Amino acid sequence: MTRPPWGVADIIRRAGNKFIERYGGSLTWAQLKVLRAIDRCRTAALGGHRDQCIRCGYQAISYNSCRNRHCPKCQTNAREKWLRARERELLPVGYFHLVFSVPHALVPLTWQNQKLLFDLLFNASAAALLEVAANPAHLGAEVGFLSILHTWGQTLQRHPHIHCVVPGGGLSPDHTRWIRSPPTFFLPVRVLSRVFRKRFVAGLRRAFHARQLAFFGTCQALTDEKAFAAFLRTLLRQEWVVYAKPPFGGPEHVLQYLARYTHRVAISNHRLLAVDGDHVTFRWKDYAHHSKSRAMTLTLEEFLRRFLQHVLPKGLPRIRYFGWLANRRRPRMLPLCRTLLAATPPTMTASGNGDTAWQCPACGGAMRVVERLTAQQIQRERSCRVDILDSS
Repeated sequence: MTRPPWGVADIIRRAGNKFIERYGGSLTWAQLKVLRAIDRCRTAALGGHRDQCIRCGYQAISYNSCRNRHCPKCQTNAREKWLRARERELLPVGYFHLVFSVPHALVPLTWQNQKLLFDLLFNASAAALLEVAANPAHLGAEVGFLSILHTWGQTLQRHPHIHCVVPGGGLSPDHTRWIRSPPTFFLPVRVLSRVFRKRFVAGLRRAFHARQLAFFGTCQALTDEKAFAAFLRTLLRQEWVVYAKPPFGGPEHVLQYLARYTHRVAISNHRLLAVDGDHVTFRWKDYAHHSKSRAMTLTLEEFLRRFLQHVLPKGLPRIRYFGWLANRRRPRMLPLCRTLLAATPPTMTASGNGDTAWQCPACGGAMRVVERLTAQQIQRERSCRVDILDSS
């Protein structure tokens, strides 16, 4: 894939200082940290390493990445490492993808209580899947799955939702056999929607009575118990969206499919079309009109405002595992699933040598790290090169 002509870092360098001057009082420490990290990512400010070709001896300096989970440049390596680890967990069955979303009326309250309500979104959607799957009227099995939190829509507006990737089947209640789901149908989405709604609203009610919720601005009126109860009743009268995407086949397709959803940030650099003056234009998919590709232009400050509202609270994991794939159960239950399916563990793909950075532009040989460099060392080397050029 070719390098995109523009990046979020370019927008931060153009408008970041002005944005901080205007909105700094309302920005969180985490948001300020993201701005600084993306600005410095893969620049001399973070230091780097000297790489040398093992074949011809060609040398080059590479700058370090910021490794911030909200940085568009830093997700590829993290995603590849995570996907290699997931290879060990694949089963020889079909896989399904479900999406759980909350009503728009809940969005302001969610952003005022991000850690609490994002946790509730994970737990309510997982509980719905586990409950409906265990019902003998449906699958009648214990399932295992992973959930991925996304907080954005295509235009960077707030749209919290959970992606769940589930093997097509599960363990019988006594753990003695594998129960397969039909190849083109997993669970009824309307039933999932109602159970999800019930679980989420019950969690909201508990949080309110435990005085765990914060209310600001337009949500301030909900501090009154009667007003909050009326708000919950309106939520219970709405249809909550649970979407089941078409099944995407067996384990050979899973990793490629997961790569689209894991370790994503609100917008990738490849979607940026132009940064001109005080505006940025980016590509988005209009799902309401058959996923038609469209372009949107925003001021740089409005783009940064929308981008930063998707910075997650510190310590909030956005990929979680449930059922027999939960971290504590996986080492014991996954081998049992393979035994019941008469499956052998998948062959791991070669991960390569961690010291190999890239291919030599001179001869195509492998480049390897030969020296770690601090920001000061890189600056001194730059100065020496300038002196040599001046003297010549």
